[in-house]
Amino acid sequence: MERQLLIGKTILNDRTKNNRAYNGGYTMKRFIIICTMELKLFTREFFGFFFALVFPVLMLVLFGSIYGNTPIYPGADAKVMDVSVPAYSVMVIGVTGLMSLPLTLSNCKEKKIYKRFDATPVGKKNIISAQIFVNFLMTLVGICILIAAGKILYHIQIKGTFLSICICLLLSTAAMFSLGFLLTAIGRDLKSTNLLCYLFYFIMLFLSGATMPDMLFPDTIKKISNLLPMTHAVDLMQGAFAGESLTLHKMELLILGALTVICAAVGATLYSKKDWT
Repeated sequence: MERQLLIGKTILNDRTKNNRAYNGGYTMKRFIIICTMELKLFTREFFGFFFALVFPVLMLVLFGSIYGNTPIYPGADAKVMDVSVPAYSVMVIGVTGLMSLPLTLSNCKEKKIYKRFDATPVGKKNIISAQIFVNFLMTLVGICILIAAGKILYHIQIKGTFLSICICLLLSTAAMFSLGFLLTAIGRDLKSTNLLCYLFYFIMLFLSGATMPDMLFPDTIKKISNLLPMTHAVDLMQGAFAGESLTLHKMELLILGALTVICAAVGATLYSKKDWT
């Protein structure tokens, strides 16, 4: 209800003040207004805001104070913080893709917010698009804060090109977002979606190498870890930050790409069958 009142009131006031702008190219302006409102709502939700923007930096400082930025093994060029920052970046992606976005979608569906907006000029698609955009934006902000902290505190090395890092980041984000979308479509209500999201997120968080290097895992855990999508996102991001060619990560690219397509397609099919969408 708060979302509907905020967006509806803002758009109505803006339309009244500037009817000329509404008649000519108001669509983009309306989308910006919706994104602004969704951004405000995001900052009011403690879990998403804290774990996307603050918690990864706290993890960086905590493990940095324990291990420092020492080589990952004697004689290695890469240092502990050099591989930790891209891993924590995937943690940020996991928070927005597997927690914040799916729970927002599920909450809006359960309260029939999308159905109400579908009867207005705003439309359901604009709201969903804005929610996806805001979560992606906060993902970028969280990763930028993390990289800045790594540079300032530990002088991390980023050897990869801007283009390769962006490609890996976009693909990893798309994979996590599509998986979160599928969880939303599977869950019958907010409680079941909440359970699925928490289960998937925390299992992958601790078994993917996002919190601790997977080289420390025993063989049995490594076999389980290799089945998790977030593991491949961590490997891909670490490779991109280390300056490795994308051709060395064909398997990760293939797995994350396939996951994106399959989860998005299945999720959209299930989503369209929900009565409360």
